[in-house]
Amino acid sequence: MLWMYVGFLALVLLLLALDLGVFHRTAHVVSVREALGWSAFWIGLGLAFTVFIYVGYERHWLGLGLTPDLMTVAPQAVEGVGLVYNDGASAATKYLTGYLVEKSLAVDNIFVIAMLFGFFAVPAMYQHRVLFWGIVGALLMRGAMIAVGAQLIQRFSWIIYVFGAFLIATGIKMLLLKTDEVDPSRNPLVRLTRRLFPVSERFHGQHFFVRAGSASSHEAATPGAAVEVDRVVEAAPAGTLLATPLFLALVMVEFTDVIFAVDSIPAIFAITGDPFLVFTSNVFAILGLRSLYFALAGMIDEFRYLKVSLALVLMLVGIKMMTHVWLKELVGQYFNLYLLAVVLFILAAGVVASLLATRRERG
Repeated sequence: MLWMYVGFLALVLLLLALDLGVFHRTAHVVSVREALGWSAFWIGLGLAFTVFIYVGYERHWLGLGLTPDLMTVAPQAVEGVGLVYNDGASAATKYLTGYLVEKSLAVDNIFVIAMLFGFFAVPAMYQHRVLFWGIVGALLMRGAMIAVGAQLIQRFSWIIYVFGAFLIATGIKMLLLKTDEVDPSRNPLVRLTRRLFPVSERFHGQHFFVRAGSASSHEAATPGAAVEVDRVVEAAPAGTLLATPLFLALVMVEFTDVIFAVDSIPAIFAITGDPFLVFTSNVFAILGLRSLYFALAGMIDEFRYLKVSLALVLMLVGIKMMTHVWLKELVGQYFNLYLLAVVLFILAAGVVASLLATRRERG
């Protein structure tokens, strides 16, 4: 099973290396057309991985499907194999459902990222770099959180009810409470960063750090990129390591992903307890976040009811997590497939309602 993770991580690292080192080697403004093309590529890749999941779990490559999964109420005993918790069909259904839920929750993350880029006035040509390294950090953090969550669920099965209650409470909170704009400059991590490093008052290309007195530290400030940071660049001794506003934006993007992961990790465990399905669906959902941001950033106001749909999805998977044994007895073995259909319907309804409301206002 370890080699399955090694192979998957090697694939991810190869894709990231091609992304930053070849296709986005030079900083540039990502157009909507380019973003839509990359979004189609990442979504297609995530969906195509379903074929690998089906075949791998059907044939139990390197032990796939033999990992205990509390969301599989009645594992099957297969002669010569042992207890099978997920065959090809059930694994593919759980992967697709998890991918869809994680992808939809990632869209909510886009709203916050757009606000952060606006606050720090990050030039459009450098936003891709921030998102790239933000996603690399997100993959590392989520991998650790998934490993911990899987161990907790396997050792303490009652914790799934805690996760379920948390998701329901989060969904209700999203429905009832309005989100006020947050001032990133008051964030403890931003304040800690400023204490650890003197912060430049201007952007220096796509650098996160510069040395005072170096050629890069004298680059002209990007027009419209003014942001309230410590004005120390001129006064700092030559050679002093300076953080740039681009690094502050990266810190906040990483912090935001940790906050969203607190919701998304329990949500995927409501669908499956198989760590490989949890990890792969999370990774493919995150990999397409950058291109999806550039494709949707200019249309954020169009999707006013999307947050309502996401709240309902969180509540739905929370209820499913707490009642999975009863649902299996009531609905049958295909209850995960029904869950996928309901999630698709809720998300589609939110998008359609948003577009109709915008069209009505413009009309």
